[in-house]
Amino acid sequence: MGSISVVIPCLDDAAMLRACLAALAGQTRPPDEVIVVDNGSRDDSAAVALAAGARVVTQPRRGIWPATAAGFDAARGELLARLDADSVPPSDWLARVEERMARTDAPTAVTGPGRFYGGTAFTRWVARYLYIGGYFWAIGILLGHPPLFGSNYALRADAWRELRGIVHRDRADVHDDLDLAWWLRPGMSVAYEPTLVVEVSARPFDSWAALGRRLRMAFHTLAVEWREWPALARRAEHREAARDAAADAGDQAVA
Repeated sequence: MGSISVVIPCLDDAAMLRACLAALAGQTRPPDEVIVVDNGSRDDSAAVALAAGARVVTQPRRGIWPATAAGFDAARGELLARLDADSVPPSDWLARVEERMARTDAPTAVTGPGRFYGGTAFTRWVARYLYIGGYFWAIGILLGHPPLFGSNYALRADAWRELRGIVHRDRADVHDDLDLAWWLRPGMSVAYEPTLVVEVSARPFDSWAALGRRLRMAFHTLAVEWREWPALARRAEHREAARDAAADAGDQAVA
């Protein structure tokens, strides 16, 4: 697969970032570089990143999408792996990402779910089954393929170079993972691996108000995407690209 860059957007999250970077240091397949994007932190997040040997990129424009995009732009790897500062990947995470991306179907991206820690048993249940489970189910139907989960995915760098001028990278009011998944070009694919799990904090689901904010942002993101590339038109273009690819593969087999 070549080189792998891990990109982690961060805003005032030094303690959780420390745990994330420690988990990356213990990978059986070490990352070739780790980029922490400091999104205007007032704590010692940048110092924590530097102490762990990460490269720090500064993005003053607030928002998860601007921060993620800055990290992807700065990355040198052929594969861009994405975590949040509160993600804690298992020791074989990058090895499994690399193995899946190297299979013959050569997906554009790979993603998996999260196992939530912290909070209460109830908030962890809400996070796992209603929020993330509902996201993969409902958005997968709309897209015709699995969406991406921002705390746990990897994308080919050449695909990012094609997409970086198309996605809403400067907007803080849309979910970056959904936006990126929506704008994958016809012919690009996502592999969903249910056992490719990372631990993620359940803190955004500690209250109904917090959950409500995330859901409102999700519906707003869908409205933005739908206006520019309606779901049915999008699915039709992706199906046509898949049929063309299958026909080309059949012609090559006959030849």
